[in-house]
Amino acid sequence: MTKRPPEEVLQRKRGAEAESLRRAAEELRLAVIEMINRAGLGHYSSTFSAAEILTVLYRHTLRLKPSDPAWPDRDRFLLGKGHIAVGLWPLLAELGFFPTHWLEAFGKKGARLQDHPDMHSAPGIDFSSGSLGHNLSVGVGMAIAARLQKKDHRIFVMLGDGELHEGQVWEAAMSAPHFDLGNLVAIVDANGSCASGETSSIMNIEPVAGRFEAFGWRTVEIDGHDVSAIVRAFDGLPDPTDVRPTCIVARTLKGKGVSFMEAEPRKWHVGFLGTADRARAIDEIKERL
Repeated sequence: MTKRPPEEVLQRKRGAEAESLRRAAEELRLAVIEMINRAGLGHYSSTFSAAEILTVLYRHTLRLKPSDPAWPDRDRFLLGKGHIAVGLWPLLAELGFFPTHWLEAFGKKGARLQDHPDMHSAPGIDFSSGSLGHNLSVGVGMAIAARLQKKDHRIFVMLGDGELHEGQVWEAAMSAPHFDLGNLVAIVDANGSCASGETSSIMNIEPVAGRFEAFGWRTVEIDGHDVSAIVRAFDGLPDPTDVRPTCIVARTLKGKGVSFMEAEPRKWHVGFLGTADRARAIDEIKERL
């Protein structure tokens, strides 16, 4: 991916055509394959289901200042499904949060970029993740802090649908409307599959939007691979001073963009592509560029 020229502040709703965002998501998939190939192991399918969402967030939606990752007025992004951090690193490098050569050491011992985001080692990470289920609660705390400080930034939290099995998520979901946190946005990457099986066969979470609505959230359900729909959902968020938090349920496909991963998504939840499969995956993605 091409590194973006340095800018002081990346504003919300910055101009980007849907086609350029679509292509950028495909380029992100290629970058992920390259990084995992060097590391020797990584998460493919659950990263690919979120590729379009991450691309729109970082190339269009989030208000950021790469030259000052701790800028108080930035939007916050918390990755609940932290095992897809490999999909964040190329975007953050492109924006200038750290040198692109850091990507080459991803997953190696002592490297600053690992399989999960670490706020102490990687610029641009607002909260660490390891065990899933905590980040919506942290997002609630950050949103309350923004209210107390009279700040207008938003807090975005991406959750996996398997992560919704965690009880702490629902305590946070109940709390956000109670505290009138319209500056909080939850994004559920609803790809229908987790490491143990089909998400709702392990513990039913449907209807996802209906459950959040029952707690008082504003909800939007979209095709999580339709870049135009993602842009509309983010551009259509109420003002951060609004009292209702928003949950965007993005229906996605685990392994999206590589046919044999789409067919066996759990097989490729974590793994390593051999030479032939890697070439096949790259060819499929490049055909769409």
